Amino acid sequence: MTRKIIIADDHFVVRLGTTLILESHYKDVKVSCAESYMELTEKLYAESFDLLILDINMPESKYLSMIGEIKTIQPNLKILVFSVYDNDIAVQYIIEGADGYINKLSDENNILEAVQQILETGTYYSPDIVKKLVSSAKKDTPINPLETLSEREKEIFDLLVKGYGNIEISNELNLHLSTVSTYKARIYKKLNIKNTVDLVRLGDRNQTHKHK
Repeated sequence: MTRKIIIADDHFVVRLGTTLILESHYKDVKVSCAESYMELTEKLYAESFDLLILDINMPESKYLSMIGEIKTIQPNLKILVFSVYDNDIAVQYIIEGADGYINKLSDENNILEAVQQILETGTYYSPDIVKKLVSSAKKDTPINPLETLSEREKEIFDLLVKGYGNIEISNELNLHLSTVSTYKARIYKKLNIKNTVDLVRLGDRNQTHKHK
């Protein structure tokens, strides 16, 4: 089965170099490219992909909010953030829903390792990122479970607590019904709940939570 990967980066050399690395290693890969966030979203609406390699500092970037928007367009798309920013920034994007992070200064082997792992397991975290996530978790303990939700997931959580059904949420947020179902399942998994009763109870215990 052909794997479809899209590289979103405004630097021609980065797009070309990454494409050559992928095409020389994988025989069953189709690589597309986008130079800006607008071009990326246009291509995501037009075609499904398995993996997005995302430069967070490209033209028209929306930074953290891009992750939720991209997942809204293609909920099953894996996002590998590809940037020169440090691990603190990487953790923020992972919390928002990115599936992995790799520094642009990484060598060819590290890039291939990241792509291979994220395609096979769904995530890729370098040892340094894992340490940062563990350290962050320890500092924040006890963690409010709602803090594990992305901004879009918080929106949907708030509406579910208010008694909205999937169709109402779909209309309210202008999302496809299937997308709402995907987000709802993800929320249940992250919060370790099984039904609406558990969700409402959790919402009651977190009345101080304010959606931004």
